[in-house]
Formats: sequence, C-alpha cells, structure tokens
Amino acid sequence: MKALLRSGFLALAIMALAVPANAGPYEDGLAAYNRGDYATALQIWQLLAGQGDAEAQFNLGVMSENGRGVPQDDAEAVKWYRMSAEQGDAKAQFNLGTMYDEGRGVSQDYAEAAKWYRMAAEHGDAAAQFNLGVLYANGEGVPQDDAKAVKWYRTAAEQGYA
Repeated sequence: MKALLRSGFLALAIMALAVPANAGPYEDGLAAYNRGDYATALQIWQLLAGQGDAEAQFNLGVMSENGRGVPQDDAEAVKWYRMSAEQGDAKAQFNLGTMYDEGRGVSQDYAEAAKWYRMAAEHGDAAAQFNLGVLYANGEGVPQDDAKAVKWYRTAAEQGYA
C-alpha cells in the first residue's frame, strides 16, 4: 500500500500567519483570505502572480485545488503550481509532485512526480523527502532502490518527520 501524505500546505498553513497592517499587497491578500474574502485575495494574488510572484502563484494553485474563491479545478492548480515551482518554490514543487503522483489535473506520471519531489526534497521539504522515499521503495518513476528509499526516509526523519 502506498503511503503518501497530503501536505499541510494544502490546508493553507501559510494563511494562518499573522498579518501586519499595511505590510504590502501580498499581505493584504493574506489578510483578505484569512477573513474569508476570497474575491479580494484572488484579485490581489492574480495581479501579483501576473508579475511573477511565486508565493502568489502558489496560493492561486491552492485556491484552485481547494475551490476557495474559484471553482475547484485541478488543472488550473497544476498551472499555478508549475509557475511557482519553476521559480524554485519548494511548497509548489511538492504540491506539483503530488498532483503528478495522484494524477490530479494531469496524467499520472511517477517519473514527473519524482522530479518535483526531488527538487522540493533538495530544498529541505521533509514531506517531499518522505514521498521520494516511497517512490524509491516501490520503484515508481525511479528504479526500485531500498538504499535510496532509506536515505530519503532518514533525511525526513532527521527533520522530525514522523
């Protein structure tokens, strides 16, 4: 049985941050999201995302994946995650890997999942490290390799990932 974890990122842990007053447009979007004003958050983050802001792109991916302020649309989520992931955002890389792993919004592709998990894992994302270990243990998208699986499991565990 494959054990994959849906990251806390999808639960929008980033949205629980304290937002200082008048800190900037991104934070204004965060404050709007936190008070349930998804339309305002969407408007702000779309503008920022269009200017290349990786965090705003990631958040639009989360909104699309979860249907917050927009219709739920996994393909749209993949689009936003990819934009952010290609700029090096580890949360987006993890979520994009998960979408490929589960075949949500894209055709299931374990090799592509491994690619994105590896990028996030190398940025220190413990959930990505664990999921990459699962792929190595199962030989999905990568050659089956217990030693590499253990390496990635251990790396995640050393960060306190239970």
